Amino acid sequence: MYLLLVLIMVAWGLNVPATKILVDEFMPVTMTALRIFTAGVTVFVFLYFSKLLRLPAKTEIPFLILGAVLNVAVHHYFLAVGLRNTTAVNGGIILGLGPMLTAILSILLLGSRFTFVKGLGFVIGFAGVLITVMQGRTAIGEVSSGDVFVFICILSQALSFILIKKISKTMDPRLLTGYMLVIGSFMLFILSLIVEQDGLKSLAAGSVSDYFVFFASAILATAVGHMSYNYAIGKIGAAESSIFMNLPPFFALCGSAIFLGEHIYPGHLIGLIFIIAGVVAGSGAYKQFRKSKSGIPL
Repeated sequence: MYLLLVLIMVAWGLNVPATKILVDEFMPVTMTALRIFTAGVTVFVFLYFSKLLRLPAKTEIPFLILGAVLNVAVHHYFLAVGLRNTTAVNGGIILGLGPMLTAILSILLLGSRFTFVKGLGFVIGFAGVLITVMQGRTAIGEVSSGDVFVFICILSQALSFILIKKISKTMDPRLLTGYMLVIGSFMLFILSLIVEQDGLKSLAAGSVSDYFVFFASAILATAVGHMSYNYAIGKIGAAESSIFMNLPPFFALCGSAIFLGEHIYPGHLIGLIFIIAGVVAGSGAYKQFRKSKSGIPL
């Protein structure tokens, strides 16, 4: 499960430069709505062949709608709008608060047990994110409306992780992911018709390579990534899974260096060491490793 989470973080990190390419070519909200809808359809194809597809129970429908609002509509809209109105440094630091917010909400809303080692892991992981995003920058920008929007984006995502953990007791998280992606994509599409009246026309200007990036982002990062991550939440917990969210900034940097020609500084490697240490401690992987070495059944 831990290896699966690392692979998901690689996909999500590489999805950052991919998204940058897409928003430079297409109108962002319209493109995001269609990308998430494509991901939702992909998930349902998987569910059909895996014989996991079923209609939701009446008691599950409100959770599906709320999950779609928080995890898809609010998260992606405020992320797109927020990053346009803040610096990359501020945005990266605020997004790095996600694991800590999830951990706090897990304690308050799920009654999760929080140990000193896990707490230290979250702090070390956030320090790694801070070191990573500050490389090559001179200072943190002033607080702007974009900063507030990015914080709303990451808070809504943290709340959705708590919701996913709750509903995973009755619904397979992979099925939940499919419903949330499709419902959320319709919400975003309706919003795009209001804020981006020429959004659909912008899609006609894309090249073959742009659409290759679009489908790779939709299928690998969004469909497979979210389905697997939500499955991990149901298995090991919201807080334990969220600590891995410290990894995408580094993998995003690597992808940006390879595909967009951005620079990697020595400090980025220092940040990676902090991030890995934080993930190992905060996720509980270190405790599991000690148990396996001592022969104690997991």
